[in-house]
Formats: sequence, C-alpha cells, structure tokens
Amino acid sequence: MNLYLRYFDKETLVHNVDEALDFLSSIPEIGMNPDLEADVRDYAQSEVYYPKRYKIRPRVYFIIIKTTAATMLDFKQKKALHSNGQNNGSAADKRDGASATTNRLTEERMGWYEGELDFKRVVLVPATGKHEYRDTKFVVRCKANSGQDCYNRIVEHLRGRVDNRSQFPSAKGKNFHYKYLGMWK
Repeated sequence: MNLYLRYFDKETLVHNVDEALDFLSSIPEIGMNPDLEADVRDYAQSEVYYPKRYKIRPRVYFIIIKTTAATMLDFKQKKALHSNGQNNGSAADKRDGASATTNRLTEERMGWYEGELDFKRVVLVPATGKHEYRDTKFVVRCKANSGQDCYNRIVEHLRGRVDNRSQFPSAKGKNFHYKYLGMWK
C-alpha cells in the first residue's frame, strides 16, 4: 500500500511510511514530533482506508491517503482507488448504482412484498399543545407489482391516516426498504 501526502502545493507519493516521515520532516511548518510520527505509523499499518487529515494550526492541515497507485499519474487519474468490494466512488459508478437501484425498484414482479418506511410524522404534544416531527417506522406486507408499487401503496395508506404535514422519503432513498416475499395465490 502506497501513501499520498499533500501539504498545500507540496505533494508526494511514497512506497512506505519511512519515506512519508522523511517528506514530512522536510517541511518545517509541520513540526514533526514522536507523537505525530507514531500516529502516522499507526495510520499506515491500520486497515482504515479513509484519508487522514492532520491539523498543523487553525485551518491548516496536511493529508495522507492510502492508495495502490504505483505512480503519481495513476493516483491523479484515480486508476488505483481502494474499492473494498464496493464502487470506487467515481461519479459514473454512483450514477450506475443509482440507476441499478431504480431499475430494481420498478422491475415488474407481482406478489407479496414487505415494505419498511422511515418517515417524519407530525404529532401533537399534549403538554404544550404544539406539533412536532417524530421519526416513525412503518412496516407492512402488501400485494404489489413492484418495489415502487409497494412504496406507493404504503404512502397512499399513510396519507389518509397521519397529519398531512408529515414528510415521506423518496422510494430511492435509504429510508425505504422492501423485500419480495413470493407470488400470491
């Protein structure tokens, strides 16, 4: 695993932690000390793949990013991002993931669905006489033609039973989950 380091316009791609510490030591503003050295070594040896930011003074940082890129050009072109079995985070991959979710949501498959919706419900607080939003989880099993149809049936059912100021999330968001249970008889 290589390390990319940047402090303002000074940047480097190194192949081990000792090279990284040499780079940091060459910048007087950073002020290398044993604690900082130990922390950089710990980060380099850890299983954490998120970039690490170190504060030098208020609003001044240097960053370290783990990468499998062999050269600075590969790193700049994002050819060697750590994927950890997921999308590597590029905008195109996120769009592909979003379209795949939308395709699964609208895929026609008649049968029983279990839908779970987390929404903001408006409720009256008796002590104050005022209304407030409360996070509410609603789980239902229903007949539907697709995940989107399941979502629509849930929201339609709830709209007639809760305050009309309640807020429902998008079917494509993280607050709606569904599971196909099987064909109806």
